[in-house]
Amino acid sequence: MERKKDYIGMGVTAFLAAAAILLFYDTLFGGKTILAVLTSVRPILYGAFIAYLLTPMVNFFERKLFPRRAGRTRSRSAAAAVRTASILLSWLVICFFIYLLASVLMPELYKSILQLIANIDDYYSTISGWVTHLLETYPETAARVGEQMNAYFQNFDRLLTNDVLPQLQTVMTTVSGGVLSLVNFVKDLLVAVIASIYLMATKERCAAYGRKLVYSLCSREDVGLVLRGVRRADSIFSGFVRGKLLDSIIIGILCFAGCSILRFPYTPLVSVFVGVTNIIPFFGPFLGAIPSTFLILLVSPKQALYFLIFVLALQQLDGNVIGPKILGNTTGLSSLWVIIAILVGGSFFGIVGMFFGVPVCACLRCLIDFFMDVRLRKKGLPVECADYAAGGAHGPKPPGEGPADKGKN
Repeated sequence: MERKKDYIGMGVTAFLAAAAILLFYDTLFGGKTILAVLTSVRPILYGAFIAYLLTPMVNFFERKLFPRRAGRTRSRSAAAAVRTASILLSWLVICFFIYLLASVLMPELYKSILQLIANIDDYYSTISGWVTHLLETYPETAARVGEQMNAYFQNFDRLLTNDVLPQLQTVMTTVSGGVLSLVNFVKDLLVAVIASIYLMATKERCAAYGRKLVYSLCSREDVGLVLRGVRRADSIFSGFVRGKLLDSIIIGILCFAGCSILRFPYTPLVSVFVGVTNIIPFFGPFLGAIPSTFLILLVSPKQALYFLIFVLALQQLDGNVIGPKILGNTTGLSSLWVIIAILVGGSFFGIVGMFFGVPVCACLRCLIDFFMDVRLRKKGLPVECADYAAGGAHGPKPPGEGPADKGKN
């Protein structure tokens, strides 16, 4: 036992020393090392995420289209052929949906954007009329707004003369850098597709290597706990990420169908707004509805009101019917914790953090609940929260309040 404690102490010391060295090096060189490492492995991370999303589809094709015969197992060559065919069918399905998106939605979306650009002058006149009417109604506000606008114009002229014109070369460099970034993204995407195919083809081997790593690092008593925790985290992430993506696609399609029936302007553009922002939990519907409503308001205030009612009805359908059917209670978080997870994740990692903050928070909560339950069981106390409610009839009695303790006093 003493030897085991020595090993644990040595391991913790080595880990803390390595962490301190990395922190010092990263602080000294301005974070370039970690950023370079993340940039180099970024295509692999993209590929792992794609493989994680497509694995259920590959498993479906293997089970349904290539079933095993009773009492017989596939040979290695047959299993490899089945896996290859399943991966190929999965990518064919993805390519088919991309083709539908490009052939049906993209042309309409392009027309909507051209229409929006062509009507910019009319929209400017409409907004200018609203502002003029508002200023004529409130003269004092008009004077203040006029002063602020003059100050803004002076600052803009100074900025244009002193800063923008001398920096045109920098702007051109930035534009060329954006084109280079697009090329790098396409290259990373191709590498990610190849990596995802490899990961899906060898998923059993990767899982076996992961279990081998766990057995090598943990004791026999802790291996089961670690593997159960990994399975629980996988169920949370798979249920939330895949379910939320599917839910957003359904909402986007329903929004497109409803807006087309009701003949709202900019239907493809509005549907993309609503569907994409629906990925973000809780705040997503509002983020998509506000700019879409304003866009329709520029064309027709009456249709904007109808669209707002339609979006509210669509979100009620999503929150009460579609979402629970697809997602269920995969995270187990209350609304308050969902909001906290979105705000914290968004403050650190932007839109990606707002999406992944919820499942990460759910995993952390499961881990904390597990450690609390273990500690409470060791103390002989109940693990249900209801037992700790103030004034509860069955609540655990603190030391000094039980009959035996009163007798001692």
